[in-house]
Amino acid sequence: RGDTATMSKTNATASGHALWAKMPKANAELFALTYGSLVTELVRDHDDIDEINSQLDRIGHSIGVRCVDEFLSKAEIANITIPTCQNMRDTAEVIARIGFRMFLGVSAEVANFSPDGRAFSLFLYDNPLAIFVELPPPKEDGEGSGGADLSKIKYSNIYCGVIRGALEQVNMRVECQFVRDALRGEEVNEIRVELKEVLVDGAGDDYKEE
Repeated sequence: RGDTATMSKTNATASGHALWAKMPKANAELFALTYGSLVTELVRDHDDIDEINSQLDRIGHSIGVRCVDEFLSKAEIANITIPTCQNMRDTAEVIARIGFRMFLGVSAEVANFSPDGRAFSLFLYDNPLAIFVELPPPKEDGEGSGGADLSKIKYSNIYCGVIRGALEQVNMRVECQFVRDALRGEEVNEIRVELKEVLVDGAGDDYKEE
């Protein structure tokens, strides 16, 4: 769908705003509380923090594989052309400026590309999932053996799963990690995305191994 023009940041931002305007809106507070209920249920069901983080990623993956069809159909209905992504830089811009804006009403910034162009960071300054959330302090040594150490939860790890699932639908296998989290007092949320494999021949030339 669309032409092969290189993705421009201005065009991507404009497309993201246009698609967001077409989406049905959920109350932001209700959205955050509903997600919080999901996380709470996982915490009740699992004592292992790594398993909780993995479950959030898996749930996100299931959502992500469905997002691409909605993304493309809404763009078609709105008569918005999404240029073909020729490389990971184009892909990153679509995720950050169109995907996040369309589904969440916020944009991410793209930075820190690896020298080979196959990995990048998404910086998320506004996180609608975490507006009512405060993580507990880390457990002290010897403090309570039962239950997960919730200070280590990757509360918004669902984003990583969504990105993985969506890119899998366009034949890219990526690893995605939440590497910085504002809930832990860090200044920004940072998601690291790395292309591991192009699943079929047919992506832009810059995706392919040398």
